[in-house]
Amino acid sequence: MRLLKSSIHPSIESLDLPSFLRLAARGIVLRGEEILMLYTQRYDDYTLPGGGIDEGENPVEGLIRELAEETGAQNIHNIAEFGLYEEFRPWYKENADIMQMKSYCYTCDIDEALGETSLEDYEMKNGMKAVWMNIHDAIQHNLDTIKNSDKKGMSIERETFLLCLIRDELIAV
Repeated sequence: MRLLKSSIHPSIESLDLPSFLRLAARGIVLRGEEILMLYTQRYDDYTLPGGGIDEGENPVEGLIRELAEETGAQNIHNIAEFGLYEEFRPWYKENADIMQMKSYCYTCDIDEALGETSLEDYEMKNGMKAVWMNIHDAIQHNLDTIKNSDKKGMSIERETFLLCLIRDELIAV
């Protein structure tokens, strides 16, 4: 899978510190200029649906599970590799100072209707919900949040980078 970007959080001075690897899968579901996103009220941002790959899963299995859980997507098909986003973030728990996260991004199609979601507790508490959004509006919203919000999360730079790349490579101009 092609490497889209490797990003190091500005607070990390050296990658020689104790670290661990987290694997994630993210879905890109498009209908024209509309993209299936997760809006998170806590961070006031739009992100691609997806998340951690469980032990024993491959990235595609993780993608299918995460899409179904977070958005209610059904009949996930036509799955194709888009690229890998790698990032190094600070980690504030025992045994590691850095989390290396590899996000495997895939394009796919789903059925028109979304089913029931199965959000985790923290996702519900953060006000996460699946929405269809114009990709240009999602990019502008995230750029405004980056510029003006003090509650933004660490993922918004990754998500905005990915949205811009999706717009540039996959949306017909």
